Amino acid sequence: MSTAEFFKRTVIVIGVLLVPVLIWFLFDVILIAVGAILIAVLLRLLAEPFVRWCRLPQSVALILSGLVVIGAVLGIGYLFGTQIGGELGDVISRANVALTSLSADLKKSAIGRMVLAHIQGGGGVSLPEFAKSLFGVSASFLEGVVITVITGFYLAAQPQLYRKGLGMLFPRKWRAEANETFDDIGAGLRLWLIGALIQMLLIGLLTTGAVWLIGLPSPLALGAIAGAAEFIPYLGPILAAIPALLVASTQGLAAVLWTLGAYLVIHQLEGNLIAPIIQRRMVHIPPAVMLLGIVTVLFAFGTVAMIFAAPIAVIIFVAVKKLYVRDSLGEPTVIPGETNLPRALRRSG
Repeated sequence: MSTAEFFKRTVIVIGVLLVPVLIWFLFDVILIAVGAILIAVLLRLLAEPFVRWCRLPQSVALILSGLVVIGAVLGIGYLFGTQIGGELGDVISRANVALTSLSADLKKSAIGRMVLAHIQGGGGVSLPEFAKSLFGVSASFLEGVVITVITGFYLAAQPQLYRKGLGMLFPRKWRAEANETFDDIGAGLRLWLIGALIQMLLIGLLTTGAVWLIGLPSPLALGAIAGAAEFIPYLGPILAAIPALLVASTQGLAAVLWTLGAYLVIHQLEGNLIAPIIQRRMVHIPPAVMLLGIVTVLFAFGTVAMIFAAPIAVIIFVAVKKLYVRDSLGEPTVIPGETNLPRALRRSG
């Protein structure tokens, strides 16, 4: 082996070993990039009807889709600032009351005090304080949101420019394969986002109607929480049920049981009817793979990272199927969002 070849292989090994370290230190940047890509996908998705049906130029359609998104955000903000905002504050207040009562009940027994000490981790933080911090939004988080939105608009305006630039980072012989993989990942994210938005809307409406029939206060806020939590598959519905059960606990045992039953029924409808129908036309990732991916991101990088755990799992899933299962192993497999079936069969064969 020549000195140049040895040096080249050494550099490659060091680069591979540094990848996990870079991911760890730059994970906030990765989250911003994933969020920006999702925003770009959403903008281009909303622009399609203007291009297809109204025959508008792509640039004009993107401006209109951006105005639609801004209008939707302002409308949601107005609702949260008036009715839903008041209901959300009522949910938080009732949840704090329920947590305070639960904490007082736990302190009455030795086992309860042990459980309470384990939950608080010896840090002296009460359950109500923990609930308050859970809804808190830091300035750095808001800065990240602003950067994500602006970057998403830039990506939506010139996707080919950034795709070409990213492809230039690869050697010439791998460039076509890399660009093809980027296209497959973009198609997979597009289908996943469509399915996620449909599920969020349906679950939000079902939950709002269910808690309204039960008679819980603030049904719109509870429905909005349930719909937003659907962005995190599997774990989101569990998290959404916690504030609803806390609010129901202030209404009595019967309300708790009815609320628990309603959320279980909605969850079963989602898992056995809504999700299979949507995933049949969108992106289907095995539940265990998605759940393990979400839990891994949660424990490795914290709660905020869990928001984008599902799209990160989609990116990894598509890349593995494309680059490893099909191209390396030669196994026939269809990539999510792939419409060119002859190309898929040719690549897999």
